[in-house]
Amino acid sequence: MDVAATVASLYAAGIKVHCRVFGGVDLTSAAGKLTIYVINAVAEFEGDLLIERTQAGLRRAMAESRHPGRPHRLSGDERQSVLELLATGASISSLARKPECSCLRIFKAAFQSMA
Repeated sequence: MDVAATVASLYAAGIKVHCRVFGGVDLTSAAGKLTIYVINAVAEFEGDLLIERTQAGLRRAMAESRHPGRPHRLSGDERQSVLELLATGASISSLARKPECSCLRIFKAAFQSMA
């Protein structure tokens, strides 16, 4: 959202915008415009820093061979046993009756093995 453009369009319509947080500064005055631009620059800077930190964290995780996101609920051995049971004809709903397992998890494991 471009605050400066919004304030300018309101001013063109004859509406003056005062910011009470900054002591009632009229945002259409020279000091008000400077305030808007400084705050906008700081907000843009913070957004860029957030993106840079996120990308650095993802690169570090990939370098450490870590999978980004939530850990898998089924371990490698559990996935393998589920796939073997599915291959022998067991139904997804029967496998999902085990504790901490769901049809979605079983289906996801089966789908990922096909990819």
